[in-house]
Amino acid sequence: MRTLVFFRGLKTKIALNIAILFFVAMLLINIVAMMTAKRDIMRNEVSRGHFMVATLSADLLDILNLGARSTPQLSRAQVFGLLAEGGASGAILVGKNKERVAYGQISAALQNELLKHARGAMQSQERTTHFFGATWGVFWRHHRDLIISSPLQQNGRIAAGVSIVLPLEKIYATLRHSQKMLFVYLFLNTVILTFIGLYRLSKVYFLPLSRLARRAEDYQEDDEMLFSVRKEDNELHKLSGSLNSMLRRISADKEKLRSTVNSLEMANLELKKAQEEIIRAEKLASVGRLSAGIAHEIGNPIGIVMGYLELLKQKDTPDSEKEEYIERTEDEIERINTIIRQLLEISRPSKTGLKVVAVHDLIDDIAQVLNVQPLMSNMELECILEAQNDAVLADANQLRQVFLNLIINAADAISSAGNAANGKLVIKSDQANEKQEQSNEQKQLLKITFMDNGSGISEENIANIFDPFYTTKEPGKGTGLGLSVSFMIVQGFGGEMTVQSEKGEGTSLTIILPVTEGEPNIDQNQGLAAAPSPLSTGADERPLEQ
Repeated sequence: MRTLVFFRGLKTKIALNIAILFFVAMLLINIVAMMTAKRDIMRNEVSRGHFMVATLSADLLDILNLGARSTPQLSRAQVFGLLAEGGASGAILVGKNKERVAYGQISAALQNELLKHARGAMQSQERTTHFFGATWGVFWRHHRDLIISSPLQQNGRIAAGVSIVLPLEKIYATLRHSQKMLFVYLFLNTVILTFIGLYRLSKVYFLPLSRLARRAEDYQEDDEMLFSVRKEDNELHKLSGSLNSMLRRISADKEKLRSTVNSLEMANLELKKAQEEIIRAEKLASVGRLSAGIAHEIGNPIGIVMGYLELLKQKDTPDSEKEEYIERTEDEIERINTIIRQLLEISRPSKTGLKVVAVHDLIDDIAQVLNVQPLMSNMELECILEAQNDAVLADANQLRQVFLNLIINAADAISSAGNAANGKLVIKSDQANEKQEQSNEQKQLLKITFMDNGSGISEENIANIFDPFYTTKEPGKGTGLGLSVSFMIVQGFGGEMTVQSEKGEGTSLTIILPVTEGEPNIDQNQGLAAAPSPLSTGADERPLEQ
């Protein structure tokens, strides 16, 4: 780990960059120097070749028997020997009468090249320089041979032409040998200059930065000055001043920030309380609407019980009839008990925490409660619960309140349309799938739809039905919170609620909730009929208005 940190450190990166820059710069200097040296050596070679030709011009003419001297001073072999000592590997002499003399072991292609340039020098009457062939030089491939061509004059007129070949391999070998030494010096200079540059940077920048880092580690909240560097540290001194100014501003705003955070926390708690109160108020409003219908349902069995009690008071009533009256009385009392228990279950405050809830059981329970309501007496309530998996993670009491609000709203819409006798409300459930964005897996959803044939919602009102306190009902017949609270509750369970409606064509409200694979919680979803009786011994005898 330390090795990895070292290689990723700022010093290491800077050292590598400095070394690369120095190496590239010195390599470029080396290339320029070698090219300059090569150019100068080539110029010397050209000058030396022309000097040899000028020195031996008379002897070269004697070889072609064109010389003015009656007796040649040097033999042919001596002339070619002098050319070889001068570095020439071959030569060709050409006369005006097409006489030709070749010297050296040279290829046919090179002979043709020499002959061409010798004749060209005779025609142009100027000395020329040409290159032939290719070989490995320094850094890349270069010319292999240098061809020096020159006209030979006799008595002020061009009498012949000569081309000599100077091989360049020895020059390249000398340059390559020098290049090896230059690479050694290049490497040493790169290392030395890199260490010198890193040392200077460390002294100017890294040491002040290290002091700032140590000062930051030792910082205490009571310290007035955190960052301090010497004035000679130039830009770092400005950075220190800027950081200290920033810390002073942060310290000055610290108390204000803490106060703001505390205020936000208190506001959050108050919002949660207000939310709970709104849900509670809407729940009690729904219970209040149910109470009128339930009071009528309770009144009938109470009258029957009172009648049986009067019959039981008569002394001439046979024992067999008394037992029958007692059984019928118990049935009516159980009927009252069930109605009260259902009402208490609806008005019971929600417990904190989400549990696995069976949605179909909740809908069946609510349907049992509403079957005794005068509001639903002439309407058909149909439940088509076809979803294979109805288990969702939710609060059973809050979800029951959502379903109850939607059913009551549908019943009101049917009544307001004057279609109560033919009114119909269908509650349907089925499965839906949603493709996950990060994977190809399908997320399973539960879709619950409440469809009524009521008055419907106009196009200008449909966008506002989930707004708090928005209602189209007459004053005193609605709080405007039912759908808003329901929408908020469904969103809290990770679901969504949508609406489709046309004026006079009914309304379809859809709730989509993510399903879970867990088993439904028995206490929350075992059904209202299995709940303990508040009228029995030891039961929770909370008053109805709770």
